[in-house]
Amino acid sequence: MAGKNTVLITDSNFDTEVLGSQDPVLVDFWAEWCGPCKMIAPTVDAFADEYAGKVKVGKVDVDNNGATAARFGIRGIPTLLLFKGGKVVDQRVGAVGKSELVKMVEPHLG
Repeated sequence: MAGKNTVLITDSNFDTEVLGSQDPVLVDFWAEWCGPCKMIAPTVDAFADEYAGKVKVGKVDVDNNGATAARFGIRGIPTLLLFKGGKVVDQRVGAVGKSELVKMVEPHLG
């Protein structure tokens, strides 16, 4: 469930892909059984395509990567966390539209 510009993030590669990234990273915590997660997946993938080279977009399957979900206190999905410089700088919970993703990310570019 990832587009061509969307990175699959796991417990084992999280620190490298997200915390070690020079670019801001938008992380989508999701699960296969989650209806709202499936609903926003095309939006997240389109956002990843549009912001390629400016923002890294990744997806964490909470069922297969529980340690990472627990580490960041993910209680409801979908949850979107924006990381910059290895820290969470913004977040949204629930199915949000593209305009919310833009509002999250734009202040942290450049």
